[in-house]
Amino acid sequence: MLRVLAWPGYVESEVVREFEARHQVRVELTVIDTDEALWQKVTATQGPAFDVFAVNTAELQRYVASNHVQPIDTTRIANIERQQPRFRQTAAIPGLVRPSPHGERVYAIPFTYSAMGLIYDKRQMQVPPSSIHALWDSQWRGKVIAYNGGSHNFSLAAQTLGLTTPFHIPPDQLEPSVTKLIELRRNALGFYTQPEESVHLFVRHKAALMFANYGMQQVHLLRAAGVDVGYVIPREGALAWLDCWAIPRDAHHAALAHAWINHLLDRTASQLLVTRQGLANTVAPVDQRMGGSNLVWLQPVEDAAQRERLWGRIHTGNRLSKVLTP
Repeated sequence: MLRVLAWPGYVESEVVREFEARHQVRVELTVIDTDEALWQKVTATQGPAFDVFAVNTAELQRYVASNHVQPIDTTRIANIERQQPRFRQTAAIPGLVRPSPHGERVYAIPFTYSAMGLIYDKRQMQVPPSSIHALWDSQWRGKVIAYNGGSHNFSLAAQTLGLTTPFHIPPDQLEPSVTKLIELRRNALGFYTQPEESVHLFVRHKAALMFANYGMQQVHLLRAAGVDVGYVIPREGALAWLDCWAIPRDAHHAALAHAWINHLLDRTASQLLVTRQGLANTVAPVDQRMGGSNLVWLQPVEDAAQRERLWGRIHTGNRLSKVLTP
């Protein structure tokens, strides 16, 4: 059995069936919806180990630093040759390569990417939102949907505060950041973790605006549901992620994990990412919307655990003083 840990929509059923038939194995797929859930499952000391998982480049760095992933033998993944040049140049992508006494080691293979822009209902918002401040605009109170994740939400707060980088919030800016997120909680009608959940909330409550943690995947799903939505990159820049396949240090089937990564880069899996999920793949020509300079590629944050802890308190409705209680 190959145990796979992935995000919603990354692995279609026919892709699994083809892999199982080709390698005479069974695939056990577990779907996660937050970076923290991913970390907990990969680093768990009890239960069967996962063999391969999907992770963004920023999060990958803490897995490498804590020795929770193993180097990848790129010679065993022939379909890397099908990728666009920018994704084959792994040394140029922060977090993928680390030096070793035996040369540079690659710890993940690029798979899909997207910007976390703003999705809006064209019927309610005739003028597209130009800034992430729209998520806080009282005009849209009860019409906003946001993501239920501490790391990204604190980065959004940092952007609204005009901080130098959204990934390193200075201690003296922590309280203003918490205040901004309390305001966001009060302005929002709800928070989601999975893309299908976000579509359900948007349609059921006739939302006007949403922070698109899953990017174009959510646009694709909403349009399929009959909602006339637009998608914009705010002037502050959109957080953007590049997700890769990595192999845990204690994987039981590393050889099969390499075969899985190769399989997910073939024609069928790559095309389904686009046609069925609305996501980009790394083998087709680069989407020009993802080539602009107004993207803020994810980086490791100053304290992921603290961000999640504080967001948990904010999300449950605590006041500022209680959120900041040690």
